[in-house]
Amino acid sequence: MTMSDGHEPSASHTHVFLGEGHDKSERRTWAVIWLCGAMMIAEIVGGLLFGSIALVADGLHMSTHAGALLLAALAYTYARRHANNPRFSFSTGKLGDLAGFTSAIILAMIALLIGYESVSRLFDPVAIHFPEAIPIACLGLAVNLASAWLLGGDGHHHGHSHGQAHGEHDHDEAHHIETDDGSVVLEVFEDGVPPRFRLRAESGPALALPTTSIETLRPDGSRRSFAMRPQDGYLESVDEIPEPHAFTAHVRIGERDYPAVFEEHHHAHGAAHRDNNMRAAVIHVLADAAVSVLVIAGLLLAWAFGWLWMDPLAGIVGATVIASWSYGLIRDTGAILLDMIPDPQMADKVRQTLESDGDRLADLHLWRLGPGHLGAIVSIVTRQARDVDYYRARLARFKSLSHLTIEVVHA
Repeated sequence: MTMSDGHEPSASHTHVFLGEGHDKSERRTWAVIWLCGAMMIAEIVGGLLFGSIALVADGLHMSTHAGALLLAALAYTYARRHANNPRFSFSTGKLGDLAGFTSAIILAMIALLIGYESVSRLFDPVAIHFPEAIPIACLGLAVNLASAWLLGGDGHHHGHSHGQAHGEHDHDEAHHIETDDGSVVLEVFEDGVPPRFRLRAESGPALALPTTSIETLRPDGSRRSFAMRPQDGYLESVDEIPEPHAFTAHVRIGERDYPAVFEEHHHAHGAAHRDNNMRAAVIHVLADAAVSVLVIAGLLLAWAFGWLWMDPLAGIVGATVIASWSYGLIRDTGAILLDMIPDPQMADKVRQTLESDGDRLADLHLWRLGPGHLGAIVSIVTRQARDVDYYRARLARFKSLSHLTIEVVHA
């Protein structure tokens, strides 16, 4: 039995699994805290000076908002400062998920409080000072929009609906090949269909090439030939391309051979990739902004038509929205803290890659170490004379496997 981690034996590897852009996210969060803190002080001082209890109340509400963001900022700062602390076996990458889980609990409590207060006001309406309340709600909305803009930064949104449309594979761009019969484009096409080679003219009419075939040469020395058949304006391989899609494709056109190197990388997406600390901060801002919009609409309708019930109804709707976002955040961060498999598709691909040459995967553990960083422990049973380096090379295309431990059992 042979066992090793996924790094070169002679290399001293680090265990820093912070998300990409960690420092930028930290700076943005602190900037929003300063904005909210300044707004909070201005509202409380202004309310006391001018005798406006509504302004003081909104300032105190802003303090809870700043407190939740402070939790996210402190998590970023602590994670960065202690990233190399050896007491953390897998660094501090999951601290953001812990902060996100805590923020989600706070959001759930806020939703309950808003819901309780709104239902109470349905049965026991209170007098509303519309000329004072509406501008304050508008001011709160402006602050929240500014906060969302600051947190959005470079356009990488970490909002509550993070449904990415990333493909599971990241291939090289299509290969442009200059042949005696003109410029052609070779690509691996797998958009909703089994993967096959496609060869097409770069421009102009459909291909009219002499006898064409493709032979793949993989890093382990294995070769495979693919016959091509004409389709509507292009040539397509008859057989599917087996995983992994990492090889040199030798395109044979007539008597000439044109090589094209394909590399394939698997990256973590979805739950394995998102920054839940930033996501929690953005949800706090969006929740506050959504409530502000609903409150403004409710206040305007209540003021215009005397519908006092519109204000508490807006509160109930806002509480429902916040509770929904809170539930999603609790579900996702809780799964990470309990080390559930963050990317089932990647787990399946790892299994397929290791078992494609007749070996058997006896055990697989896959968990998240931090945003975009996964840890894996694999145990492989083989009848071949293969060592850890062989399997490390097989898994090298999974770029998100930041910490890999391999056990090889020779049957």
